[in-house]
Amino acid sequence: MKEQGKIWMNNKFVPFKDAKVHVLTHALHYSTAVFEGIRCYNTPKGSMIFRLPEHVNRLFSSAKMYSMKMPYSKKQISDAIIKTVRNSTMKECYIRPIAYYSYGMLGLTPTANKIDVAIACVEALQEYTKAGKIRGTRCKVSKWLRIDSKSQPMQAKAASNYGNAALARVEALSEGYDESIMLNYQGKVAEGSAENIFVVNEGKICTPPLSAGILPGITRDSVIKIAETKKLSVTEKNVDVKDLYSADEIFMTGTASEIKPVTEINNKTIGNGKPGKLTLKLHKVFMDIVSARDKRFLKWLTPV
Repeated sequence: MKEQGKIWMNNKFVPFKDAKVHVLTHALHYSTAVFEGIRCYNTPKGSMIFRLPEHVNRLFSSAKMYSMKMPYSKKQISDAIIKTVRNSTMKECYIRPIAYYSYGMLGLTPTANKIDVAIACVEALQEYTKAGKIRGTRCKVSKWLRIDSKSQPMQAKAASNYGNAALARVEALSEGYDESIMLNYQGKVAEGSAENIFVVNEGKICTPPLSAGILPGITRDSVIKIAETKKLSVTEKNVDVKDLYSADEIFMTGTASEIKPVTEINNKTIGNGKPGKLTLKLHKVFMDIVSARDKRFLKWLTPV
């Protein structure tokens, strides 16, 4: 990781190397943290942050689910994100705001500890390469089930959810795949380790509903709204594994991965084994939007 710029911590900028937390930080021991992944794109109109208000809203929603009383307002966090991007000197970056229970009381109950907030900017995540978008992503249906929403709030973007996801990602990589697909306790398709899933058949698009135990992805929401402008049918419904194998196209969405085609699942070829035409069409529109070339969606971009 390239250390560049400074990191915002509790309303102060600190040098990258000095952005540290105490070893007894509650979140380190009990995963009591919520965070966001946000993209800033270099466009002809300057650096632009994609759907900043929606990301900040989700951060606060996640915090509420974990009984976190945020010490800053949404405007203060939004302004801090913009300032952190400016301070990074990068024209394009991945932004990671995180709120977490700090140290004070070592024990399971988190609420005795204060809430700390930090914001960092790094270069685009290296694990999301262009290879998967060009040749298509090879996926494995994971043996690890997506945590049930009755066990913890899976619609929060919380650190505790990602231990489960990391197990699925490592399993897929260790067996030669690029990514995992996780099922829920009902055996229905939930999502990838860090992406939502869309299935295309005969020009119609479907995606698992929030009730399947998925994260309400902001890129997912963007794709649904983009599809609506193209008069494309998008249905939220439960998806079986067999529906994946018989699909014409499959693609995944996420802030880091954007829109990436899936061309193989469990060594079974999806469609003709190449990124689908509709997937590539949506990807082009999406990239036009984040590059500020599509005037219809300029409201999704916040200038830095």
